Amino acid sequence: MIPGIRFLLACWAAVGIGAVTQPSAPLPETCYLFSYFLGNGEDGLHLAWSRDGLRWNILNEGRSYLTPRVGESKLMRDPCLLYGPDGLFHMVWTTSWEGKTIGYASSGDLIKWSEQKAVPVMAHEPGTRNCWAPEIIYDPQKQHYLIFWSSTISGRFQETALSGSRPDRNHRIYSTTTRDFETFSPAKLHYDGGYNVIDATMIPAHDKGWLMFVKNETENPEPEKNIRLILTPTPEGPFTEPSPPITGDYWAEGPSAVWINGACYVFFDKYRERKYGCVRSSDLRNWEDVSARVSFPDGARHGTVIPVPRRVVEFLLGR
Repeated sequence: MIPGIRFLLACWAAVGIGAVTQPSAPLPETCYLFSYFLGNGEDGLHLAWSRDGLRWNILNEGRSYLTPRVGESKLMRDPCLLYGPDGLFHMVWTTSWEGKTIGYASSGDLIKWSEQKAVPVMAHEPGTRNCWAPEIIYDPQKQHYLIFWSSTISGRFQETALSGSRPDRNHRIYSTTTRDFETFSPAKLHYDGGYNVIDATMIPAHDKGWLMFVKNETENPEPEKNIRLILTPTPEGPFTEPSPPITGDYWAEGPSAVWINGACYVFFDKYRERKYGCVRSSDLRNWEDVSARVSFPDGARHGTVIPVPRRVVEFLLGR
């Protein structure tokens, strides 16, 4: 079935569910959706939408769309949404502060969800301490989904073992691939830049290749806690050296990048200030801080911004 038709059928089957009253002005062809969590992720998935990527409106009156049921702690932190080529929304998330699993579920309309899965991506590594902030992309060249996250494995990368306030958190990026979300390739080391790193996210570059943004998690001897850009011809490397920090003096984490009107916008969680920030660039070298122009839902934590067709937001608004 054509993905657009599948989505419309799902909409007709569930019209009115989760709708909220919103202004009736026509929406642009492309809107933006923000998946996020509140608190410690106990109540699950929250969504907001935007016309321009700057001003964000809560959906479902701020209520959760999906309650976490799986994983070591049954949390739903760092929810990452992908609108796949199959016409489904695929989501992965952090299930626990400590453990070897990530969460996965899919939906045709963001209202009705598949059964949640705790995917044991690091079960083969007995020294794994955690699986944080998984993200998902689709690689059109290899025609598979790539899921990547940060983990600490006890005893690995001793050269940076004292880079943080907790030696038992010394992260690198790991990944797995799947075509059907039933079978997954063995997890492997995805990115090691020689430093403590978390919160990787990727989007295609405008011309060719991919952009990967990561958080430098180094604390010692000098704190970093910033977002950097890495270029790569494919989602699986090889990776360039990281750029200088693009997020200024903020303590930043949870980057999410999207192209808007020819510029790359990188949203990030200014977690010390308990609010969201944003930088943008047209050349990927000079970054403008537009944090003062963004307005996100109160309390929003580490989420993902994606472009979606207008009909997705119209359905969620009940139009």
